Amino acid sequence: MLYSDNYITFNYEEAGAGKPMLIIHGNGPDHRMMMACMEPLFSRQNRYRRIYIDLPGMGKSPAAEWIRSSDDMLRAVKMMVEALIPGEHFALVGQSYGGYLARGLLRDYGRIIDGLLLLCPCIIAEPSKRVVPPHEVMVHDEALLEELSEADREEFNSIAVVQNREIWERFDREILCGLKLADEAFMESIKASGGYPFSFDPDAGLRFDKPSLIITGRQDSLTGFKDAWKLLDTFPHAAFAVLDRAGHNLQLEQEELFGMMTQEWLARMNSGN
Repeated sequence: MLYSDNYITFNYEEAGAGKPMLIIHGNGPDHRMMMACMEPLFSRQNRYRRIYIDLPGMGKSPAAEWIRSSDDMLRAVKMMVEALIPGEHFALVGQSYGGYLARGLLRDYGRIIDGLLLLCPCIIAEPSKRVVPPHEVMVHDEALLEELSEADREEFNSIAVVQNREIWERFDREILCGLKLADEAFMESIKASGGYPFSFDPDAGLRFDKPSLIITGRQDSLTGFKDAWKLLDTFPHAAFAVLDRAGHNLQLEQEELFGMMTQEWLARMNSGN
């Protein structure tokens, strides 16, 4: 679905009914990466209106000339909130860069956000300042890699910890399809201008005491797991996990554990604790 006004145009998809849940993907892919891993977890008992957005410059959401920094990208997401769920309580999910934006949203919307899930979140925007492990491949299928085009092989090999056919097929269907639509020049211009980090500390003075979940990958060489540990004082009711045999695409490589932990988070929100 496409929303447009005088300030922003963006694509989004919805599923289910009930309490709104805003779900934000990372830098590059589109809503399909999150829709594919989240939708199987919902049943009729989990009454949420899931809203999967395409960030500006990604998926079917066009880039906007006025977005020149992560501060501006956060402003765009706030516009999405006001357009789709104005004044309503909602749950919030953010993956990677989407997790960075989610932490920014807490400053203005924390009182009406009833739960937070951060999946492989970007904690420190500047890559050189992150504490990350080296890239480690734990399952390797050379025959599979030889079947791929050079570009697809490079993309998959650079991030996948489990490199088998099942993970490749999901990566291709859920993530790579979005990456191929992304306006790379748009996002690179934000990084080149020095505007990728927020101009403020999103965690300064913040205490979010609603049910939270932070899931990280032990082999995530992009955002790591050690920086996220520092969030626990900010989120006193957060469960925290570091999953082995999982990189930045943890939801693919540890699908079962991701699902179990997310359902436990949903149960805590449903119980009011």
